[in-house]
Parts: sequence; structure tokens; C-alpha cells
Amino acid sequence: MMTILPSKTLSISIECRPEEVYAYVTNPENFPEWVTSFVKSIRRWGEEWIVETKEAQITLKFADKNDYGVADHWVTIATGQTILNPMRVVPNGSGCEVVFTAFQQPGMSHENFVKDTEMIESDLRTLKRIMEK
Repeated sequence: MMTILPSKTLSISIECRPEEVYAYVTNPENFPEWVTSFVKSIRRWGEEWIVETKEAQITLKFADKNDYGVADHWVTIATGQTILNPMRVVPNGSGCEVVFTAFQQPGMSHENFVKDTEMIESDLRTLKRIMEK
């Protein structure tokens, strides 16, 4: 039996070349600058990145660099569950659109999912401010 998780796709227009935005968002060292809703620090560990958050330590792994703007990344939380975070940087005129899809994980309340998507929206606004400087 297939399971379809509830989801919400968020996007923001950024007046900056897509190549620049893609290079920035796919560099995990930049996460503490723009993913301010929960990331405290980050460090490399082999092929993965260890992220210190307000609650716990998580690991982060990105899709291979590509010419299509795919910035998907996988987060592994303390329980060992790995969550896919689909993300794209898409050309939009002389700038770009950053698109992120959030999935409501099994066992997550609707209220917590709403909080998660609000944090993502806040982080996307921070990304826009940084990239449009």
C-alpha cells in the first residue's frame, strides 16, 4: 500500500543569478547564515555534515552538484530516520525562484507541521535578504 504524506511547497523569488544562489544554498557551511530557524552550527564529518540544532544533532547530505538547480538534501534525525528535503533553484527572468517542498512526517501533528513550514518560510526570506545584498 502506498502512503502519500501531506506536503506544502514553498517558494521565493530572488533577484540574483540562479548559479550564485545554487552555489550558496548547496554549500553546507552557509547553513548557519540562512537557516537560522534551527541551525546553530555545522561541521564536516566524512561525506556528511553534522548540524547542531536547538534540539539535537542531525546529519545532512546533499545531492551531487548538478547543472539543473537540484539542491535536494537528506536530514537524518536522532531516531535514525532520514528525511528527504526536495529543493530547487529555478531560473526566473534575470533572477531565480527557490522552491522547497516540506512533508508532514508520520506522527507529526498538524500544528508542528505548520510551525515547520513557517520556519522554512522565514529561512527563505533570510536567504533572499542575503542574496540580494
